[in-house]
Amino acid sequence: MNNFISIKNLSKSFEGQKKIKVLKNISFNFKKGKIYSLMGPSGSGKSTLLNLLSLIDRPSSGSILIENKNINFNNSKKNDVLRAKKIGIIYQQDNLLPDFTAFENIYLASLAGGNSREKSSLEAQKLLKKVGLANRFDHYPSQLSGGEKQRISIARAVINNPQIILADEPTGSLDLKTAKEIFVLLKNQINSNRLIIFATHNRFFANKSDCLLEMVDGNIKTING
Repeated sequence: MNNFISIKNLSKSFEGQKKIKVLKNISFNFKKGKIYSLMGPSGSGKSTLLNLLSLIDRPSSGSILIENKNINFNNSKKNDVLRAKKIGIIYQQDNLLPDFTAFENIYLASLAGGNSREKSSLEAQKLLKKVGLANRFDHYPSQLSGGEKQRISIARAVINNPQIILADEPTGSLDLKTAKEIFVLLKNQINSNRLIIFATHNRFFANKSDCLLEMVDGNIKTING
């Protein structure tokens, strides 16, 4: 199976009164068709790594390759297009647009991916049904439960059929029953042409991934898979 994302000697430091090195020369290959979990204590670099893989942040050194093509972090416009078309992102706090309905939050993500209004509307409606929220079509985020908002977040993340889904603690703020439902919905998004990487503090969910990665002191090691 070919590597879809390769990170090579990836490092990330934050400058302040004291320089903090969060990631230290990490190298790893992610393959399509698999779901990966990232575990580690707070501050171990899980979110930092996801931000780099999403092309939202840039590394201090090292490289990221997607489909064997080196990412140029100086070309933010090209990376924005790549993110819109190939990468779906799910946050712990849903990060939905508060002034737009459930439908509009999903619909706008499709428009941003370059799709027509008609296609975007049809796909958004289809996904609302798929995540079991057709009856929440015109509800605003403030009118939705935590679990419902995460279902909308997942629908928004997959509407452009991305090959990469990145999820940062997607069940972290939910009760256990709802968290299990959301995790099943997330895991159901995997297919042979897609990879999923999610950060979690919950070993129960981490153990259900194809490959469990642990981050400690800025480094990464494979626990299984």
